Amino acid sequence: MSIVTLVGNPREGSRTLAIAVRAAEAVAGRLRPAAGLADAAGASEGSSPAAGGSGEYGRAGDVVDLAALAPDLLAREPGPGVESALKLVLDAEVLVVASPTYKGTYTGLLKVFLDRLPHQALAGKTALPLLVMGDPKHSLAVEVHLRPLLVELGAFVPTPGLVVLDSVVPRDFGPDSGATAVPELDDLLDRWAGQVVPRPPSSQEVPE
Repeated sequence: MSIVTLVGNPREGSRTLAIAVRAAEAVAGRLRPAAGLADAAGASEGSSPAAGGSGEYGRAGDVVDLAALAPDLLAREPGPGVESALKLVLDAEVLVVASPTYKGTYTGLLKVFLDRLPHQALAGKTALPLLVMGDPKHSLAVEVHLRPLLVELGAFVPTPGLVVLDSVVPRDFGPDSGATAVPELDDLLDRWAGQVVPRPPSSQEVPE
């Protein structure tokens, strides 16, 4: 199952990007065991294993960092970088959508990009909203602002959306910090992924 991470921070190499990538990895880690159970069930029935659009479950390697595309997003005709980014998003099965919290909501940069998608472009996809913020008083923004935007585009958006406070990650946490343990963040992501990733049916459940 292909996973794409879409990041709306206007600053390249941001903590939002690093957090979003780690969140996508947490989701991928939850999807792989579920896929293994599904494949085993399919094999026992003599059918071929199911495969995601990428041919690999839980692949979290595709990232769209809008900071690099900002100069082109308001152009009358989008450049090849914008077109490629839109295609990645449209081809995703699971979309992690991340933004810092600006003025109590997501960034204009993220909105400008998503406005380029056609009506119901995310139908049939799962979108997972994530906001990074400094003040917990804005925690509802992920459900009140970002989630409705993704639903309007047709996505299935399981709750809860993810809120990450600045205080749980080091100031120097960035895209090159993938191997660095951040216990409070990692625990938060693990618990969140366990809530939003569909659980496989129990082996004891018998379909009617």
